[in-house]
Amino acid sequence: MPSQPILEVADLTRHYSSGGRWPFGGASWVRAVDGVSFTLGERETLGLVGESGCGKSTLGRMLVALDRPTSGTIRYRGEDVHRLSRVGLKALRRKIQIVLQDPYTSLDPRMTVGDIVAEPLVVHGEGTPAERRRRTRELFELIGLNPDHLNRYPHEFSGGQRQRVGIARALALGPEVIVCDEPVSALDVSIQAQVLNLLADLQERLGLSYVFIAHDLTVVRQISHRVAVMYLGRVVEEGPEDAVYGRPRHPYTQALLSAAPPTDPDLAREQEPILLDGDPPSPAAPPSGCRFRTRCWKAAEVCAVEEPALVADAGSHSVACHFAPAASLDPA
Repeated sequence: MPSQPILEVADLTRHYSSGGRWPFGGASWVRAVDGVSFTLGERETLGLVGESGCGKSTLGRMLVALDRPTSGTIRYRGEDVHRLSRVGLKALRRKIQIVLQDPYTSLDPRMTVGDIVAEPLVVHGEGTPAERRRRTRELFELIGLNPDHLNRYPHEFSGGQRQRVGIARALALGPEVIVCDEPVSALDVSIQAQVLNLLADLQERLGLSYVFIAHDLTVVRQISHRVAVMYLGRVVEEGPEDAVYGRPRHPYTQALLSAAPPTDPDLAREQEPILLDGDPPSPAAPPSGCRFRTRCWKAAEVCAVEEPALVADAGSHSVACHFAPAASLDPA
């Protein structure tokens, strides 16, 4: 990977007001994203994993400037995304695109799929109608759909085909970074594999970088070079895919992996899932100190008073835990 990352996220936060008016009570703040930092290199895939409500999708929306951060910075090739002018922001959208979760609701049912894919070209004033039509046909061939079906409507396609249309729309302007927000969670398992293979092939052919958001650990492992595990608005573990999956150091990561079905049947008989107590706390009132301490079997007094920092070892495997095992040890 290059020394200069293509995307740099530093201390990013997004706090929402939960409302509340006098005399019924004051507003409280939901800390959806609360101090997240990471980098993304060229041709790299960063998998972002965690339970529903941990802030993954909010983070993804900020990366493509659909939502503004409360604080922190997002830099694309050194430029602060949220300090760009309107003209600069429009230019940025050529380089950072998003593929949304649900292929059944993310495509306008009143538009043909050809018009959907061509819409970014129209908005940015790219080419003549004939040139846009030609580009749309090229994109359909690239994603494995029949270009003769450009005049069909989304309801005439399967879920996997619709998601391919969403990918084609994201590719229309030639981006360098694509944020994939749960792109296969609404699809059957066999179709998931096809879409993941397509994304990997596109990355190889076009030199794309991905931020791949998902809650399915198996899916994330198939496509990611590095993995960041989020819990209640923060990254608790981050590192190379083989290190995070092979030697998980944070108790939350260990619990998630213990619940995932192993590919080896012999391991399935040996593996005991780690059962966590209770539900995740509310992001409007996170616990003091370590946010995972209320569900952690390793929690001690220090966890309630001191928030652990995200500290990296020599292999760039970071963990935020007072009692994380040493990097050279096997996971507990």
